[in-house]
Amino acid sequence: MTIPYPNTQPMPPIGAVTPPSGAPRPRVTFLGTGYLGATYAICYAELGYEVLGFDVDADKIAMLNAGEVPIHEPGLDELLKRNLAAGRLRFSTDMAEVAEFGDVHFICVGTPQRADAMGADLSYVEAAVTSLAQQLTRQALIVGKSTVPVGTAEWVEQLVSKHAPTDLGIEVAWSPEFLQEGFAVDDVLRPNRIVVGVKSEWANGMLYAAHKGVFDLAATEDREVPMVVTDFATAELVKVAANAFLATKISFINAMAEVCEAAGGDVTHLARAVGFDPRIGNRFLQAGLGFGGACLPKDIRAFQARAQELGAGEALRFLHEVDLINLRRRTRVVQLAADLLGRRTGPAGPDLSGTRIGVLGATFKPNTDDVRDAPALAVASLLHKAGADVHIYDPQGMDRARAVAPELTYEPGINEAVADADLICVLTEWADFRNADPVALGDLVAGRRVVDGRNCLDSALWAQAGWEYRGMGRP
Repeated sequence: MTIPYPNTQPMPPIGAVTPPSGAPRPRVTFLGTGYLGATYAICYAELGYEVLGFDVDADKIAMLNAGEVPIHEPGLDELLKRNLAAGRLRFSTDMAEVAEFGDVHFICVGTPQRADAMGADLSYVEAAVTSLAQQLTRQALIVGKSTVPVGTAEWVEQLVSKHAPTDLGIEVAWSPEFLQEGFAVDDVLRPNRIVVGVKSEWANGMLYAAHKGVFDLAATEDREVPMVVTDFATAELVKVAANAFLATKISFINAMAEVCEAAGGDVTHLARAVGFDPRIGNRFLQAGLGFGGACLPKDIRAFQARAQELGAGEALRFLHEVDLINLRRRTRVVQLAADLLGRRTGPAGPDLSGTRIGVLGATFKPNTDDVRDAPALAVASLLHKAGADVHIYDPQGMDRARAVAPELTYEPGINEAVADADLICVLTEWADFRNADPVALGDLVAGRRVVDGRNCLDSALWAQAGWEYRGMGRP
């Protein structure tokens, strides 16, 4: 059922749900303080909850307790400092402290792709749940927030049954996250929906109480936050289904870019025209280098793997092609670079030896420092493997990029990255790059050639400044 809180339906009888700790509001913990857990912990303290974050990484916990956010996310630093000072928020490496403190424990650990297969690695989930269950001494609700294969919640219930005393009444629920890097603070404080998979009225009431701060904020801003209350399997499937749909939409417009290149069309005009159709919409119809990051690539692969295990693999065969289209965009940038430079392409690919290429962008999207499965960094590495001398700059991702691809040359700014370059490639659509002056940059380069891997530049303006311009799916 869908319950549109706070305005159109009676609220659940919250008074009947007393947090086991005896606190006026549930005390919440977040196990795992990576991008997901740290963001949620800090934002929930901002909503007025008493919050304890947990991680096995002592250095990360020390940073957070010192008021330093280990990731780049706009607005998060200020919220962390404010809520540490207010005493609502702290971080620990002590699981016994977490078990004693919390009423609702959110599991926020990573679920990366397995090294030997397409499926998700659930070892971090297992370690967190097992360790917590062994330390619990009173009733609590364990809520999965990590993106997992369908069926994981039932497995977590079995782990809890095995490791926690049965008389405590520990329950499990699932509530997926829908954070967008670069917009995550608002996604926690002002979500477009909340989904919970529960098996009891007590779990439902506890989760409502754990989200009441969100509903209260919505009421003050005269907004609604729909709350979908459903079963475990559906709650688990919502996140991967949403990611699969998004990935498909992105790869669809990139497939159209390939057709436009062959036919002489312009995919930016095509996308604009198609996007006016209200059944389709224009969001995520920007053709370019494709998607990356910590979620979409590994999630669509894990979804396919789980569907195969369930005997429904045929239903998701299209996701394999979605993945292939996405990966093909990376090699397309290398080919465009070779074409602009007049380089031959042999059986091993283009030969770019003796050329200097300035790469603008390393993160998978702007407003983050995340380079996990970043198309920009992958293309920079491909250019390097083709023989080019690659000089790269990114406003936030330099340290993380250097750790992943140390073979590249990293520069302190845009001017240094493009200096004496035979070609520049714009691969992440940071505002600094979109708004760069093509005339000024033209005075720094050896050759005025640009590959716009995100279709984010004003092509007419760059052409007017004397640049040979190549976009993705554009004539």
